Amino acid sequence: MVNVSKDAAGTRLALVTGGGGGIGAAVCRELAQSGYRVVVSDLDAHRAAAVAAGLGAPHAAHAFDVSDEAAVENAFDDIERRHGPVAVLVSAAGLLLFQADGERPLIKNTTLDIWERSFAVNARGVFLCGRAYLRRREARPLAHGRVVTFTSVAAQLGGYRSSASYIAAKSAVLGLTKAMARESAHLGITVNGVAPGLIDTDMLRSTVTSSGALEAAARAIPLGRIGAAQDVAAAVRFLASEEAGYITGSIIDVNGGYRMQ
Repeated sequence: MVNVSKDAAGTRLALVTGGGGGIGAAVCRELAQSGYRVVVSDLDAHRAAAVAAGLGAPHAAHAFDVSDEAAVENAFDDIERRHGPVAVLVSAAGLLLFQADGERPLIKNTTLDIWERSFAVNARGVFLCGRAYLRRREARPLAHGRVVTFTSVAAQLGGYRSSASYIAAKSAVLGLTKAMARESAHLGITVNGVAPGLIDTDMLRSTVTSSGALEAAARAIPLGRIGAAQDVAAAVRFLASEEAGYITGSIIDVNGGYRMQ
């Protein structure tokens, strides 16, 4: 039996990377409304601060680069020193890169820089943050530890709106989520992922190449609409809750039936 402790404020602390906009900001709002103290993280300090300010006290912002090993370790040290131990880690930081002409690069045109940058944020960032979290929870266990990762329907389908580097990096997250779930189960930590489908975000709209494209895409979704960031945030809230305590190593599809398994 692992001895566990509560954080000093008696309220569970959630760290959300990529929390400065889109789905990440919706996750921050959802967790705050559910009673968590939220640390909003983003590479852009102004975006993170704006979301945190919108949440109000006792929520906070902490900007750092999830792809930088030293920055991640320093951020976790600083956050836990200032706010207490992180109970819930949501790794929502991600990016989708395009060519200079704004087009999605085909594999034959993908530069090594695009490939490496895609993996640095979308896959390495999940690894570095997950590793930092697990190291600290092993040293200072908490009850009901939670990690929620972000993969994508693109990784499951080889999505035509995404680049190969994005698809491959998000596929790596699928496997990493399961590996992390196995290695942390003895600590009572669950590790699960969400795989958003077509969600109305700036990232999705950046892939639209013609008027009416989103409406056409919505017609191919059984539920008949493009998803909202709140749809994804609700799934994250459930996975972070104590009620999800017997779910680990799983991926929840949030896609309106776009992909069924």
